[in-house]
Amino acid sequence: MDVIQTTGRKRETYEVQINTSLLWECALGIAAITNKPLLRTLDQLDSYWAEIRQSMSEEMNGQLDFVEKYNTWKSLLLLLHEKPFSDLVSFQTYIENLTTEELRFICIPYLGVKFQEIRTQASKGDNNALLELQSNSKYNIFFPSYIEFICTYDIQKLKEHLITVMTGWYEAVIKPNAENLSSILKTDYTSKQSMKGKMNSEELVEWATAGITYLPEPNVQTVLLIPQYIYRPWNIEADIEGTKVFYYPVANESIHPSDDSTPNYFLVQKHKALGDEVRLRIVKLLSGHDRTLQDLTDQLELGKSTIHHHLKILRSARLVEIRSSKYCLKRSSIDVLSKELVYYLESN
Repeated sequence: MDVIQTTGRKRETYEVQINTSLLWECALGIAAITNKPLLRTLDQLDSYWAEIRQSMSEEMNGQLDFVEKYNTWKSLLLLLHEKPFSDLVSFQTYIENLTTEELRFICIPYLGVKFQEIRTQASKGDNNALLELQSNSKYNIFFPSYIEFICTYDIQKLKEHLITVMTGWYEAVIKPNAENLSSILKTDYTSKQSMKGKMNSEELVEWATAGITYLPEPNVQTVLLIPQYIYRPWNIEADIEGTKVFYYPVANESIHPSDDSTPNYFLVQKHKALGDEVRLRIVKLLSGHDRTLQDLTDQLELGKSTIHHHLKILRSARLVEIRSSKYCLKRSSIDVLSKELVYYLESN
């Protein structure tokens, strides 16, 4: 049905903020090494993670096993969002000074505005509130058991665990590589910050995350972008009150900043994908409306396997996606392409 627009109000979007810290890199490293099913998909080799485990003390390995069992990496990330922490000591002091209710409230995941009072009651020990939070978080594979753990586990022991595992990882993994990691994160932060004034909010999020289209939604005023190296190539998405968080993988050129001729990986892939007559014709067709594989085959009079091959390349370049069993053009990726190219040519 067509809609007649009678309002003069511009569609609102979110504000993008960018932040970086070695403490987030620390917590994400703990999350990564304790997520065994995902380890082999990360950029770091299996040997890297094995060497870290072997270098850790028996106590520290026990702490990591505890993280794996109860997903307390989530607690670390939620606590880090409470305020800017200048260093590890200030983070430790903050945890130590929290009351039982405060720590539980912070560590219980944000499920939405309407659950905030229930979250408060659960942090005070209300079992009915705990059960309601569990019931409304079943969409997440670990939230129900994690929420129960946070609401029932001895808080002093939890504090000791969080401080011990964070300190152990920071000293063993972050501190020896602090200079290099800081340089990588700062380089990526600077590049995203410089593009903030050249792209709108939605373009910036898609560019930083290499393809995530995040549209405005109710009660989200801010998108927080946090560059991370340890969890590449994955984006990690999270929610805190009023804010959507993306811990996004730093770009290739941020890892090797001394070579300013290194282009962004997806900038190269996009241009490669568009550098073919058939793929350009597909993009042209999809710019009109979404189409099935059969539609494209009929229009272009080429074999289905050939069209599928070209679509695969376009999808890998994040120019095309599938929605409702049809191929559709990611117009935002096309729109931002010239800005990405100009940024690359002007960067030094």
